[in-house]
Amino acid sequence: MHADEQIMYGIGLPVVQQVPAQAQAWEATAGAAELLQVARAADRLGYDWIACSDHVAVPAAYVPSMGATWYEPATTLAFLAAATERVRLLSHVLVLPYRHPLLAAKAFSTLDALSGGRAIIGAGSGHLKPEFRSLGVEHAVRAALTDEYLQALAVALADERSSFSGQFVRWRDMQVAPRPVQRPRPPIWVGGNSAAVARRAGRHADGWIPWQITPEDFAERAVLARAEHRAGGRGGAFTLVAPMRAGRVDDPAGLRREIVAWRERGATAVHVGFTHHSAADLVSLLERFAAEVIA
Repeated sequence: MHADEQIMYGIGLPVVQQVPAQAQAWEATAGAAELLQVARAADRLGYDWIACSDHVAVPAAYVPSMGATWYEPATTLAFLAAATERVRLLSHVLVLPYRHPLLAAKAFSTLDALSGGRAIIGAGSGHLKPEFRSLGVEHAVRAALTDEYLQALAVALADERSSFSGQFVRWRDMQVAPRPVQRPRPPIWVGGNSAAVARRAGRHADGWIPWQITPEDFAERAVLARAEHRAGGRGGAFTLVAPMRAGRVDDPAGLRREIVAWRERGATAVHVGFTHHSAADLVSLLERFAAEVIA
Protein backbone atom coordinates (compact mmCIF):
# COMPACT_ATOMS: atom_id res chain seq x y z
CA MET A 1 0.00 0.00 0.00
CA HIS A 2 1.42 3.37 -0.97
CA ALA A 3 1.60 6.12 1.63
CA ASP A 4 -0.94 8.23 -0.27
CA GLU A 5 -3.54 5.45 -0.43
CA GLN A 6 -6.35 5.67 2.09
CA ILE A 7 -6.58 2.93 4.69
CA MET A 8 -9.98 1.48 5.63
CA TYR A 9 -11.34 1.32 9.18
CA GLY A 10 -13.97 -1.04 10.53
CA ILE A 11 -15.40 -2.04 13.91
CA GLY A 12 -16.93 -5.07 15.54
CA LEU A 13 -20.40 -4.46 16.88
CA PRO A 14 -21.03 -4.60 20.64
CA VAL A 15 -23.70 -6.89 22.12
CA VAL A 16 -23.57 -9.46 19.29
CA GLN A 17 -20.96 -11.65 20.96
CA GLN A 18 -20.64 -11.66 24.74
CA VAL A 19 -17.46 -13.44 25.75
CA PRO A 20 -17.27 -13.06 29.56
CA ALA A 21 -13.64 -11.92 29.66
CA GLN A 22 -14.29 -9.20 27.07
CA ALA A 23 -17.95 -8.18 27.25
CA GLN A 24 -18.92 -5.08 29.20
CA ALA A 25 -21.69 -5.23 31.81
CA TRP A 26 -24.06 -3.00 29.83
CA GLU A 27 -24.13 -5.43 26.90
CA ALA A 28 -26.00 -8.10 28.89
CA THR A 29 -29.26 -6.11 28.81
CA ALA A 30 -28.70 -4.33 25.48
CA GLY A 31 -30.27 -5.25 22.17
CA ALA A 32 -31.70 -3.77 18.99
CA ALA A 33 -31.83 -0.15 20.12
CA GLU A 34 -28.16 -0.08 21.11
CA LEU A 35 -27.06 -1.89 17.96
CA LEU A 36 -28.95 0.64 15.86
CA GLN A 37 -27.35 3.52 17.76
CA VAL A 38 -23.82 2.22 17.14
CA ALA A 39 -24.43 1.18 13.53
CA ARG A 40 -25.90 4.57 12.63
CA ALA A 41 -22.95 6.32 14.26
CA ALA A 42 -20.44 4.22 12.31
CA ASP A 43 -22.38 4.97 9.13
CA ARG A 44 -22.51 8.71 9.84
CA LEU A 45 -18.83 8.95 10.82
CA GLY A 46 -17.48 7.22 7.71
CA TYR A 47 -16.31 3.88 9.09
CA ASP A 48 -15.93 1.33 6.33
CA TRP A 49 -17.65 -1.65 7.95
CA ILE A 50 -19.45 -2.99 10.98
CA ALA A 51 -19.03 -6.67 11.84
CA CYS A 52 -20.86 -9.53 13.51
CA SER A 53 -19.25 -12.87 14.40
CA ASP A 54 -20.69 -16.41 14.44
CA HIS A 55 -21.38 -19.46 16.56
CA VAL A 56 -24.50 -21.50 15.95
CA ALA A 57 -24.71 -23.21 19.35
CA VAL A 58 -22.35 -23.10 22.31
CA PRO A 59 -21.92 -26.20 24.51
CA ALA A 60 -23.08 -25.50 28.05
CA ALA A 61 -19.68 -26.51 29.42
CA TYR A 62 -18.06 -23.76 27.32
CA VAL A 63 -20.45 -20.95 28.30
CA PRO A 64 -18.32 -19.74 31.27
CA SER A 65 -15.43 -19.03 28.88
CA MET A 66 -17.23 -18.28 25.60
CA GLY A 67 -20.61 -16.97 26.66
CA ALA A 68 -23.88 -18.15 25.13
CA THR A 69 -24.83 -14.98 23.23
CA TRP A 70 -23.68 -14.99 19.60
CA TYR A 71 -26.03 -13.23 17.19
CA GLU A 72 -26.52 -14.78 13.75
CA PRO A 73 -24.50 -12.61 11.35
CA ALA A 74 -26.58 -12.47 8.16
CA THR A 75 -29.78 -11.77 10.13
CA THR A 76 -28.12 -9.10 12.29
CA LEU A 77 -26.42 -7.37 9.38
CA ALA A 78 -29.62 -7.37 7.32
CA PHE A 79 -31.45 -5.71 10.22
CA LEU A 80 -28.79 -3.00 10.42
CA ALA A 81 -28.66 -2.58 6.64
CA ALA A 82 -32.13 -1.06 6.75
CA ALA A 83 -30.97 1.57 9.25
CA THR A 84 -27.74 2.58 7.46
CA GLU A 85 -26.81 3.92 4.04
CA ARG A 86 -23.13 3.42 3.24
CA VAL A 87 -21.28 1.37 5.87
CA ARG A 88 -20.30 -2.14 4.70
CA LEU A 89 -21.68 -5.24 6.45
CA LEU A 90 -19.06 -7.84 7.40
CA SER A 91 -19.40 -11.32 8.91
CA HIS A 92 -16.29 -11.59 11.08
CA VAL A 93 -16.27 -14.49 10.69
CA LEU A 94 -18.88 -16.93 9.40
CA VAL A 95 -17.99 -20.55 10.25
CA LEU A 96 -18.19 -21.69 6.65
CA PRO A 97 -18.15 -25.51 7.15
CA TYR A 98 -21.51 -25.23 8.96
CA ARG A 99 -23.30 -23.96 5.84
CA HIS A 100 -23.65 -25.55 2.44
CA PRO A 101 -22.23 -23.05 -0.08
CA LEU A 102 -25.63 -22.60 -1.74
CA LEU A 103 -27.17 -21.69 1.64
CA ALA A 104 -24.37 -19.23 2.38
CA ALA A 105 -24.68 -17.79 -1.13
CA LYS A 106 -28.44 -17.32 -0.66
CA ALA A 107 -28.01 -15.50 2.67
CA PHE A 108 -25.29 -13.12 1.52
CA SER A 109 -26.64 -12.56 -1.98
CA THR A 110 -29.90 -11.49 -0.33
CA LEU A 111 -28.01 -9.26 2.13
CA ASP A 112 -26.09 -7.66 -0.74
CA ALA A 113 -29.29 -7.09 -2.71
CA LEU A 114 -31.18 -5.58 0.23
CA SER A 115 -28.26 -3.35 1.28
CA GLY A 116 -27.49 -2.00 -2.18
CA GLY A 117 -24.19 -3.85 -2.49
CA ARG A 118 -22.62 -3.57 0.96
CA ALA A 119 -21.96 -7.17 2.02
CA ILE A 120 -18.49 -8.51 2.83
CA ILE A 121 -18.30 -12.22 3.59
CA GLY A 122 -15.70 -12.91 6.25
CA ALA A 123 -15.33 -16.69 6.52
CA GLY A 124 -13.35 -19.08 8.68
CA SER A 125 -12.97 -22.79 9.34
CA GLY A 126 -14.14 -22.85 12.99
CA HIS A 127 -12.66 -24.74 15.91
CA LEU A 128 -15.28 -25.90 18.44
CA LYS A 129 -15.48 -29.70 18.28
CA PRO A 130 -18.80 -30.15 20.16
CA GLU A 131 -20.43 -27.56 17.89
CA PHE A 132 -19.22 -29.40 14.78
CA ARG A 133 -20.41 -32.71 16.22
CA SER A 134 -23.85 -31.32 17.10
CA LEU A 135 -24.28 -29.97 13.58
CA GLY A 136 -23.19 -33.23 11.98
CA VAL A 137 -20.04 -31.75 10.43
CA GLU A 138 -16.71 -33.58 10.67
CA HIS A 139 -14.25 -31.42 12.60
CA ALA A 140 -11.18 -33.27 11.30
CA VAL A 141 -11.79 -32.23 7.69
CA ARG A 142 -12.72 -28.60 8.37
CA ALA A 143 -9.68 -27.20 6.52
CA ALA A 144 -10.47 -29.16 3.37
CA LEU A 145 -14.15 -28.29 3.71
CA THR A 146 -13.31 -24.60 4.02
CA ASP A 147 -11.06 -24.64 0.95
CA GLU A 148 -13.76 -26.27 -1.15
CA TYR A 149 -16.64 -24.24 0.26
CA LEU A 150 -14.78 -20.99 -0.46
CA GLN A 151 -14.44 -21.98 -4.11
CA ALA A 152 -18.03 -23.20 -4.34
CA LEU A 153 -19.42 -20.09 -2.63
CA ALA A 154 -17.56 -17.83 -5.06
CA VAL A 155 -19.00 -19.74 -8.02
CA ALA A 156 -22.57 -19.61 -6.68
CA LEU A 157 -22.30 -15.86 -6.09
CA ALA A 158 -20.58 -14.94 -9.35
CA ASP A 159 -22.49 -17.10 -11.85
CA GLU A 160 -26.20 -16.55 -12.40
CA ARG A 161 -26.45 -20.20 -13.43
CA SER A 162 -23.77 -22.17 -11.62
CA SER A 163 -22.37 -25.69 -11.47
CA PHE A 164 -19.80 -27.11 -9.09
CA SER A 165 -18.27 -30.54 -8.56
CA GLY A 166 -16.05 -31.19 -5.55
CA GLN A 167 -15.24 -33.77 -2.91
CA PHE A 168 -17.92 -32.56 -0.48
CA VAL A 169 -20.52 -30.68 -2.55
CA ARG A 170 -21.72 -30.79 -6.12
CA TRP A 171 -24.56 -29.30 -8.11
CA ARG A 172 -25.46 -28.61 -11.72
CA ASP A 173 -27.25 -25.66 -13.34
CA MET A 174 -28.54 -24.06 -10.15
CA GLN A 175 -29.59 -20.43 -9.74
CA VAL A 176 -29.43 -18.38 -6.52
CA ALA A 177 -31.52 -15.21 -6.53
CA PRO A 178 -31.88 -12.40 -5.69
CA ARG A 179 -28.52 -11.76 -7.31
CA PRO A 180 -25.90 -9.70 -5.47
CA VAL A 181 -25.49 -6.06 -6.49
CA GLN A 182 -21.68 -6.27 -6.36
CA ARG A 183 -20.03 -7.72 -9.45
CA PRO A 184 -18.77 -10.25 -10.03
CA ARG A 185 -19.72 -10.99 -6.39
CA PRO A 186 -19.34 -9.58 -2.86
CA PRO A 187 -15.77 -9.72 -1.52
CA ILE A 188 -14.75 -12.73 0.53
CA TRP A 189 -12.19 -12.31 3.34
CA VAL A 190 -10.72 -15.28 5.19
CA GLY A 191 -10.31 -15.07 8.96
CA GLY A 192 -7.65 -16.80 11.06
CA ASN A 193 -4.08 -16.25 12.10
CA SER A 194 -1.92 -19.10 10.83
CA ALA A 195 0.34 -19.12 7.79
CA ALA A 196 -1.90 -21.79 6.25
CA VAL A 197 -4.93 -19.53 6.65
CA ALA A 198 -3.08 -16.58 5.09
CA ARG A 199 -2.24 -18.77 2.10
CA ARG A 200 -5.88 -19.92 1.90
CA ALA A 201 -6.99 -16.29 1.83
CA GLY A 202 -4.61 -15.47 -1.00
CA ARG A 203 -5.55 -18.59 -2.95
CA HIS A 204 -9.36 -18.46 -2.64
CA ALA A 205 -10.44 -15.02 -1.43
CA ASP A 206 -10.09 -11.26 -1.70
CA GLY A 207 -8.70 -10.49 1.74
CA TRP A 208 -7.27 -11.77 5.02
CA ILE A 209 -8.58 -10.70 8.43
CA PRO A 210 -6.64 -12.19 11.36
CA TRP A 211 -7.41 -11.69 15.04
CA GLN A 212 -4.99 -11.00 17.92
CA ILE A 213 -1.79 -11.40 15.93
CA THR A 214 1.62 -9.83 16.48
CA PRO A 215 2.80 -7.25 13.95
CA GLU A 216 5.75 -9.49 13.07
CA ASP A 217 3.54 -12.50 12.31
CA PHE A 218 1.14 -10.27 10.40
CA ALA A 219 3.92 -8.93 8.18
CA GLU A 220 5.28 -12.40 7.46
CA ARG A 221 1.88 -13.88 6.62
CA ALA A 222 0.75 -10.87 4.61
CA VAL A 223 3.61 -11.62 2.23
CA LEU A 224 2.42 -15.23 1.93
CA ALA A 225 -1.17 -14.18 1.26
CA ARG A 226 -0.20 -11.67 -1.40
CA ALA A 227 2.11 -14.17 -3.09
CA GLU A 228 -0.70 -16.73 -3.33
CA HIS A 229 -3.07 -14.09 -4.68
CA ARG A 230 -0.60 -13.09 -7.39
CA ALA A 231 0.17 -16.72 -8.24
CA GLY A 232 -3.52 -17.39 -8.82
CA GLY A 233 -3.62 -14.73 -11.52
CA ARG A 234 -6.72 -13.08 -10.08
CA GLY A 235 -7.05 -9.35 -10.55
CA GLY A 236 -8.37 -6.78 -8.14
CA ALA A 237 -7.25 -5.51 -4.79
CA PHE A 238 -6.34 -7.82 -1.93
CA THR A 239 -7.31 -6.51 1.51
CA LEU A 240 -5.08 -7.12 4.53
CA VAL A 241 -6.82 -6.21 7.80
CA ALA A 242 -4.80 -5.51 10.95
CA PRO A 243 -6.44 -5.87 14.39
CA MET A 244 -5.88 -2.86 16.67
CA ARG A 245 -7.02 -1.95 20.17
CA ALA A 246 -7.85 1.74 20.50
CA GLY A 247 -9.00 1.46 24.13
CA ARG A 248 -10.36 4.82 25.27
CA VAL A 249 -8.64 6.78 22.46
CA ASP A 250 -6.49 8.47 25.13
CA ASP A 251 -3.41 8.79 22.88
CA PRO A 252 -4.46 9.73 19.35
CA ALA A 253 -0.89 10.46 18.25
CA GLY A 254 0.23 7.05 19.50
CA LEU A 255 -2.65 5.39 17.65
CA ARG A 256 -1.69 7.20 14.44
CA ARG A 257 1.88 5.91 14.84
CA GLU A 258 0.56 2.40 15.39
CA ILE A 259 -1.50 2.60 12.20
CA VAL A 260 1.60 3.71 10.28
CA ALA A 261 3.45 0.70 11.70
CA TRP A 262 0.68 -1.67 10.59
CA ARG A 263 0.71 -0.11 7.12
CA GLU A 264 4.46 -0.62 6.91
CA ARG A 265 3.82 -4.32 7.62
CA GLY A 266 1.37 -4.55 4.73
CA ALA A 267 -2.02 -3.63 6.21
CA THR A 268 -4.54 -1.94 3.93
CA ALA A 269 -7.26 -1.82 6.59
CA VAL A 270 -7.64 -1.79 10.38
CA HIS A 271 -10.30 -3.47 12.52
CA VAL A 272 -10.53 -1.26 15.61
CA GLY A 273 -11.61 -2.27 19.12
CA PHE A 274 -12.65 0.11 21.90
CA THR A 275 -13.11 -0.09 25.68
CA HIS A 276 -16.65 1.20 26.14
CA HIS A 277 -19.10 1.51 29.06
CA SER A 278 -22.39 2.03 27.19
CA ALA A 279 -23.68 2.43 23.67
CA ALA A 280 -23.50 6.21 24.02
CA ASP A 281 -19.96 5.94 25.33
CA LEU A 282 -18.96 3.80 22.35
CA VAL A 283 -20.47 6.37 19.99
CA SER A 284 -18.39 9.09 21.65
CA LEU A 285 -15.25 6.95 21.21
CA LEU A 286 -16.10 6.40 17.54
CA GLU A 287 -16.49 10.15 17.15
CA ARG A 288 -13.17 10.86 18.82
CA PHE A 289 -11.30 8.23 16.83
CA ALA A 290 -12.78 9.55 13.58
CA ALA A 291 -11.91 13.17 14.42
CA GLU A 292 -8.51 12.75 16.05
CA VAL A 293 -7.04 9.59 14.49
CA ILE A 294 -8.61 8.95 11.10
CA ALA A 295 -8.83 12.63 10.12
